[in-house]
Formats: sequence, structure tokens, C-alpha cells
Amino acid sequence: MQEEIKVWLEDIEKAIAEINDFLPSSGTYTEFEKDIKTKRAVERNIEIIGEAMSRILRVDPNISISNSRKIVDTRNRIIHGYDSVSDEVLWLIITRYLPILEKEIRKIK
Repeated sequence: MQEEIKVWLEDIEKAIAEINDFLPSSGTYTEFEKDIKTKRAVERNIEIIGEAMSRILRVDPNISISNSRKIVDTRNRIIHGYDSVSDEVLWLIITRYLPILEKEIRKIK
């Protein structure tokens, strides 16, 4: 694996760790929904994840990360369609998809 891909994978891991650190201690959607700072921090880290994935796909379009294209699309949606990203979508990403992504990255590193 190319060194730059390893760096981008590490960036994704760091962004996931930050998201997990930002989440309310209660771990509930209700608390997340009320906390604008946390939501913005999560959005920013999802943007970082999407940008890193975009760079990885340019170098290795066949990397074995499921939903890699959707990850990039989500980044683009947050940046360009910021007003169409709901709290529910962010919560779904956090709770369902980030754990899968984290496992896949650890497997290929």
C-alpha cells in the first residue's frame, strides 16, 4: 500500500475518533440534536473523512472499503448542500456507518 494512502487512512481514523469523543456522554440522539457545536464538529469530521476517501480513490479506485463512493458523496452533500443535511442523517452515519468504516480501515492497514 502506498504511503500516502496510509496517511489518509490515518486521517479517517482520527476523524472517527474525534467524532466519538464529541458525542454526548448519554449517547442519545436527543442530546446530540440539541448540541449545535457537536453537530458542526461532526459535520467537519465527515467532510475530512470524505476528502481523504476521495484522495484514496484517485490513487486506488479498487480499495476494499464498502460505500467509498457514498462517503465522498456525503462529503459533497455537506459542503454544497449544507441545508439539506438533517440531524437524523448525521446520527445514522455516526451510529451505523462509521463503526463499519473503522473496522474496514483497521483490516486493510
